[in-house]
Amino acid sequence: MKTKITEMFGIEHPVIQGGMHYVGFAEMAAAVSNAGGLGIITGLTQKTPEDLAKEIEKCKGMTDKPFGVNLTFLPGFAAPDYPGYIKAIIDGGVKIVETAGRSPEAYLPALKEAGIKVIHKCTSVRHSLKAERIGCDAVSVDGFECGGHPGEDDIPNMILLPRAAEELKIPFVASGGMGNAQQLVAALALGADGINMGTRFIATKEAPVHQNVKQALIDASELDTRLVMRPLRNTERVLTNAAVEKMLEVEKAKGDATTIEDVAEFVGGVYPQIMQEGTMEAGAWSCGMVAGLIHDIPTCEELVGGIVREAEEIIKGRMQQFAS
Repeated sequence: MKTKITEMFGIEHPVIQGGMHYVGFAEMAAAVSNAGGLGIITGLTQKTPEDLAKEIEKCKGMTDKPFGVNLTFLPGFAAPDYPGYIKAIIDGGVKIVETAGRSPEAYLPALKEAGIKVIHKCTSVRHSLKAERIGCDAVSVDGFECGGHPGEDDIPNMILLPRAAEELKIPFVASGGMGNAQQLVAALALGADGINMGTRFIATKEAPVHQNVKQALIDASELDTRLVMRPLRNTERVLTNAAVEKMLEVEKAKGDATTIEDVAEFVGGVYPQIMQEGTMEAGAWSCGMVAGLIHDIPTCEELVGGIVREAEEIIKGRMQQFAS
């Protein structure tokens, strides 16, 4: 399947694995890239730029296909060593970077000078247009269904994607709630040139997370996510558990007066406990509504290849019967 995204990134299939905290290690990225998609190492999961450099080298030893690095620009005063991480990316020969969070504008010159393609994750049309304006090569348009941070506009992909198609000149992929062939076909019909999957890739054999995490996704339905940190205007979609429900009680009691300190125990440093140790009640962890569509734990090759094959069958079969 050839699209503007496959041509831009030199990949076989228009399927991207998004950056995920304590999931996007070399093993995950290499498995997706070897399956013909675009695997992504999560930069800030690596504690230092030196650690990221080692992870990039590790990934290069596991695949000869293109892979990228996610770099999320966080708000706050104690910023990570972004110049150091960018140097590790450039020195490692990585040619694709997925940026997220705040605008990457300040760091684009260094990336572009190194010949790196940048795809920025956006939760609104206005942010997508800014990404286009500052020189990003592509956009990952993230609908309200997504795991993690869906923004504050609450626009689902059935509206957000065709709106992006109306406005953008650069290619974009559909992100948020993506997990099967029907959604790939729908995304293409709505104007996207591919899909970005996060949560769905956690439930694969190669995902370097505890089996408890994968089983939790299989057991969950589309009704089992919650939105936390809404009073802080830093909304995050997470899989519900006892800690999340308690966190929501705190937010409800505090209302608009909620501070990050009030909920820090539920979100601070919980990812290693959950993803690596399988302690599922440790706190809040990002999960999309696509959990309701996850029923198995395939290999990345089975997942990506199956999605694309079935999508082509839908396009050539079911879709054609509607054309007079």
